[in-house]
Amino acid sequence: MSEKHTDHKLLAKGLKYMAITLPLLFLCPYLITLSFLNKDNYTFYIFFILGIIAGGFAFFFFYKGIKTLMDSIF
Repeated sequence: MSEKHTDHKLLAKGLKYMAITLPLLFLCPYLITLSFLNKDNYTFYIFFILGIIAGGFAFFFFYKGIKTLMDSIF
């Protein structure tokens, strides 16, 4: 019975995805808060849309990173 070992290249790829996720997790709430502080002018829409997009990318890269890490280990 052969044991499956960790794929180090795939593990590094998963860690890169998680490294991309970390700044996005801080950027998303900051942009959304910044947009609500500027409700009286047009920058509300710009920062709010950018915050929502950053949040979507954060979820995407988090899912892809966790999935890649699990694939490399198991």
